[in-house]
Amino acid sequence: MHCEIEKNRIAIFLLVILRTWRNEMRVIAGKARRLQLKTPEGYDTRPTTDKIKETLFNIINPYLADADFLDLFSGSGAIGIEALSRGAKYAAFVENNKAALSCIRTNLKTTKLEDQAQIFALDALSAIRTLEISGKVFDVIFMDPPYNQLLEKQIL
Repeated sequence: MHCEIEKNRIAIFLLVILRTWRNEMRVIAGKARRLQLKTPEGYDTRPTTDKIKETLFNIINPYLADADFLDLFSGSGAIGIEALSRGAKYAAFVENNKAALSCIRTNLKTTKLEDQAQIFALDALSAIRTLEISGKVFDVIFMDPPYNQLLEKQIL
């Protein structure tokens, strides 16, 4: 019995830490550097950690100046916002989760980057078809689909 109580305490403690950590996102570099970003409640989205974001942008930074950036499965919008902050001229955010869409709008407003952004409240496949029909071309495309749904195979 005592062991079960300890396991439950540890699980609750870890959950509190995870929830606290999930809500602490920020823009790492560029004109919106250090600004805090909101993340959707729950576990439908997986925020990208600062360390992963920093590594990603160390790789793609040479391609961002005046780039058109597509952020598929945008979640909180942190990746597309980081791209805009670092010099991309335009970012399209594709997301169909209502809570995540609300976060993207709030984060774009907080960072004052909403004039350089367009939000597509669609699933990724529908958004790609819409963008293709309009003739839109992107310099950089970032995709972080949900795990275990094989959406990347459908999109690629």
